[in-house]
Amino acid sequence: MDPLLQTGATALRKAALNEKAKEFILNNEVVFSTFKRAADRYIGGETLEETIPKVIKQNENGLKCSIEFMGESTYAEQEANMATEEFIRICQEIRRLGLNSTVSLDLSHIGLAISKELGYKNLELICKEAKEGDIEVIISAEDVHRTDAIIDAYKKISREFDNVAITLQAYLYRTKDDFKDLINESGRIRMVKGAFDVPANLAWPRGEQLDEAYLGYVDQLLSLGHKCSIATHHNKIQQKARELISMHQPERNTYEFESLYGIRTEQLMALKDEGYPAKLYFVYGKEWYLYVCNRIAEYPLNIFQALNDIVG
Repeated sequence: MDPLLQTGATALRKAALNEKAKEFILNNEVVFSTFKRAADRYIGGETLEETIPKVIKQNENGLKCSIEFMGESTYAEQEANMATEEFIRICQEIRRLGLNSTVSLDLSHIGLAISKELGYKNLELICKEAKEGDIEVIISAEDVHRTDAIIDAYKKISREFDNVAITLQAYLYRTKDDFKDLINESGRIRMVKGAFDVPANLAWPRGEQLDEAYLGYVDQLLSLGHKCSIATHHNKIQQKARELISMHQPERNTYEFESLYGIRTEQLMALKDEGYPAKLYFVYGKEWYLYVCNRIAEYPLNIFQALNDIVG
């Protein structure tokens, strides 16, 4: 990436973690409505009811989906419990409507930021409801200081439920060891590059080394036939993953390509049309600030598209 674009990406990732900025946007009606015009490109809507028709449409297009109620770093128990109820409602609607969809969540949204006990209790409730509909629950990655707690919760919940998956961030140096540990669990491993701003001594920068690390994890997962999600918008990595699939010939139900709604969907559709399992990730809610900052940071020139969306 050009150094200037890299600087812009770093600034956006830092902005994403600015709680005061998020609070200001969410509580200022004029600012919220203005910036939401840019967010609409990347989110399913503010409500589950707005998102479901889009999921149905993409199911009809042959894509599997995932649905997430956006939110993170919830520090009030009542809010964490309300978020848990919303995730349970997602599971119920997926089951009622027969949607081809998983559910994804941040553990800090449902109580982990308050206590490990609360986060785990609420995760249990969601997994139990999801199990009734044979729905996979995918635990998202968060800031690096929560990685240990997330992995601990995943390993514990995996002893109770077989419908749980975890997300690993290829850019973290520590993922090499986490991967060796988690490959022994049966749940799906969702590989992402990593979008959070972290100290340089903890992670690979964007570039060839990170791409090689990412593909190395994908290679191992495919060679072992371990359930995995290849979550990337990087066309070069998608094409290299196709070669690995051709080489290892894993069962079709063990892997999937995944992209986020609003980002290079045409590449995902091309993979689907070639016969590869493909999945589109939807998020909804009002707490889109962090999510949108990170999406634009992945390709900072998208800031111009965001400006056009705001004034258009």
